[in-house]
Amino acid sequence: MRWLASIGGVGYLRPASGTWGSLAALPLAYGIHLLGGFWLLLVLTLLAFGLGWWAVQTLTAQGHGEDPSWVVIDELAGQWIAIFPVSYGAIFMSVDVWRLWPGWVAGFVLFRLFDIWKPWIIGRIDRMGTPLAVMLDDVLAGLFAAVVSIALAGLSHGALM
Repeated sequence: MRWLASIGGVGYLRPASGTWGSLAALPLAYGIHLLGGFWLLLVLTLLAFGLGWWAVQTLTAQGHGEDPSWVVIDELAGQWIAIFPVSYGAIFMSVDVWRLWPGWVAGFVLFRLFDIWKPWIIGRIDRMGTPLAVMLDDVLAGLFAAVVSIALAGLSHGALM
């Protein structure tokens, strides 16, 4: 469970284990996109969420605390969600996913911003202190990051002007 929850030990890197977890998620998302595109990334994100929830439930029941800092599978799931617009956009436009590199940067920075800041509903869910909340606040941070990334891409490409 510790190996799964820490993404193979990445969660033990210091400082800022959540940032390390988010960084580790990026090359994995890239590889997944190359193997199966957006749809595989979506399926594996759902799987990561489910496995993460299960791992956090098990670890908290074993007395590891509500949300140990080394648990970063929640960051992996949230970061992958933040990258959804990049993966989907690359397939939709039939371009190499690296041509959308600003989306990778925006997805990472925005996800970290929302995950740390925890505005509005993200903070309320985080304060619930349950295994589901551990996973769900990062999912929402990823969704917020994805929506803002889409808006920024629209502005950048003149679609929203």
